[in-house]
Amino acid sequence: MGDNRIYRIEDIARELGISTSTVSRSISGKGRISQATRERVLDFISSHDYRPSVQAKGLAQNKTYNLGLVLPLDFSERSPAFFKDCMSGICETAAGNNYDVMISMTDGQDLSQISRLVVNRKVDGIIISRSAVDWRVEHFLKEKNVPFVLIGSSPDPDVFFVDNNNQEACRELTDILLMKGMRRMALVGGSAQHRVNEDRKQGFFRAHQELGVPIDLNLFFMEVDRPVKAAEVLEKILREKADGIVCMDDSVCALMVDCLREKRLQIPQEIRIASFYDSVRLEYNIPSVTSLRFDAKELGQSACRLLLALLGGYPAKNHILDGYQVILRESTK
Repeated sequence: MGDNRIYRIEDIARELGISTSTVSRSISGKGRISQATRERVLDFISSHDYRPSVQAKGLAQNKTYNLGLVLPLDFSERSPAFFKDCMSGICETAAGNNYDVMISMTDGQDLSQISRLVVNRKVDGIIISRSAVDWRVEHFLKEKNVPFVLIGSSPDPDVFFVDNNNQEACRELTDILLMKGMRRMALVGGSAQHRVNEDRKQGFFRAHQELGVPIDLNLFFMEVDRPVKAAEVLEKILREKADGIVCMDDSVCALMVDCLREKRLQIPQEIRIASFYDSVRLEYNIPSVTSLRFDAKELGQSACRLLLALLGGYPAKNHILDGYQVILRESTK
């Protein structure tokens, strides 16, 4: 065997004529084993410039060195840039700590993919990329005692999470729009089950309350996720004579911009529009759309660091990221 070979535990056991479990206990220092046997294994490792493979290290430490990442089935339709950047941050941080990432997808109800990861012990912990009221994932992982971190807020004190400061960011942007003279703004969002939308709504409402501007609930719309629904909502907004549209995310905003374009309404001359989440499409739209910019990659990195801390037995606490930007563009001039 050459000095550069990466040995498996089975290789060492065969060379020394002992069992793989004995080699594993010698490496980890755990379990009953004589000092003479342990020294024999360690001497072999030292003389052969042994560098354990990830699999061997995992076997010795009862780890897989894999992390699970749960993505929603509709991630390619709903804010694909967010999930892509978030995933990039997770994978980068995981790789820097000798972990690989295994992807699992769910609609929140079908847990078959996640169950296979857990039952077959393919991962050490899991990151959930969406926080939703109707998702069964959190309950399932708690029931199975699987360490996990949620991206997004959670009312459960036993759930570790990381999130952007969505409420404060949305309050700040709404405050600016109100000071620019927009007094009858429609608020348009996607699923009411997504906790981020509740945080964004609260920020929108807070800004109105703090400035003493009444909110017309006839201008509040949810479940806008298809062109037909967006067109229906726009008709209602125009009938109510709103002077602006604020969308909870970039996907909803793109739908509303398309509807305005179809009706040949000029932005911002006839109606202004803004989004509580930025994207390349909104940045390069004509006219460009006022938005909130968050660092999704940093959010993913923070989630991965928190999960690794949990797995390592280190102190861990929830993390709220305050690093957002208000990007004022042509759509609200």
